[in-house]
Amino acid sequence: MVKPISDKNELKKGLYLVPTPIGNLGDITLRSLEVLKSSDYVLCEDTRVSKILLNKFQIKKKLISNHKFNEKQNLSKIISLLNQGLIVSLISDAGTPTIADPGAILINECIKNKIEVISLPGASVVTTAIAASGFSDKYFFFGFFPEKNKDFLNYLKFISTIDYTLVFFISPKKINKIIPQIKKNFADRKILICREISKYYEEYIRCSVNDLDIFNKEPKGELTLVISEKKITKKTSHILSESDKNIINKMIKKLSTKEISEVMHEISKVPKKEIYKYCLSIDNDE
Repeated sequence: MVKPISDKNELKKGLYLVPTPIGNLGDITLRSLEVLKSSDYVLCEDTRVSKILLNKFQIKKKLISNHKFNEKQNLSKIISLLNQGLIVSLISDAGTPTIADPGAILINECIKNKIEVISLPGASVVTTAIAASGFSDKYFFFGFFPEKNKDFLNYLKFISTIDYTLVFFISPKKINKIIPQIKKNFADRKILICREISKYYEEYIRCSVNDLDIFNKEPKGELTLVISEKKITKKTSHILSESDKNIINKMIKKLSTKEISEVMHEISKVPKKEIYKYCLSIDNDE
C-alpha cells in the first residue's frame, strides 16, 4: 500500500515538478495538492492564473513569477533557496511543467548543483489526446510549430517521413493557414483535432487529412493536432514467380492441391486461386 504524503517533513528537499489541470480543476491529483501545500515557494508562469488554482484549494504560498523571459535571471535566486533546504514547486499555467513550457534551464542547473528534482505524474494534453485518437501509441511530440514560414515548411516536409503518430500544438489563429500544408504533407493519414480538452466546450474533430477543411470561423481555445502513423499498403503479387513454380513442382507429388495452395499462399502471398490453377495445369500436362 502506498503511503500518502501527510507531513512536510516526509518530503525530500528539492525541486518538485507539479502538473496542473489542463482545464477542469478537478483533474489535479491529491499528491500534487499535498506537495503544493508543503512547498515553501511555488514558481509559476503567470501568478494570476496560478492564484485561481491555489485559491480553489485554499493554498496560500509565496509565488515567484518564472516564465521564458525571466527564467535565466531567476536561476541564482532559486538555486539559493533550494540550497537552503527549502521545498520549491514548479508549475505551469496548465499541464506538466517543461513540456512546451519553461523549466528545462532550471532543471539542468539543479542537476549541475546536485539538487534533487522530483517529477509528479499528472495532467498532460499530449497523452490525453493520443489516448483519444485511436492511433498508434508510438508517437513523436513536436510542440508548437516554428514561427518562420521557411522553417515551418522544412519542418513539415521532414516529419512527414516519420512513420509514427505525430502530436502538435497550434493556436486557433494559425490553424487555417497551416491546413493546406498539412493536406499536402500528410495525405492519406488520419487526423484528430482536440479543442478545449477537459473544459466545458471540449471537442474532438476526426477525419482523414484528405477531407480536412478550413474552419469557417476561428475556433476558440488552444488546439492539439494528432496525425496518425503512415498507412502502409503491402503490395501483393498476383503472379507466381519461377522460383514459386519450382517449389510447387517439387511438392505436387507429395501434397494435395489444396495443401499446396495454402502453403504457397503463406510464402508468396499470391492468391490461392492462382496457385490452385497452376497446380491443375501441371496435372493436365502430365
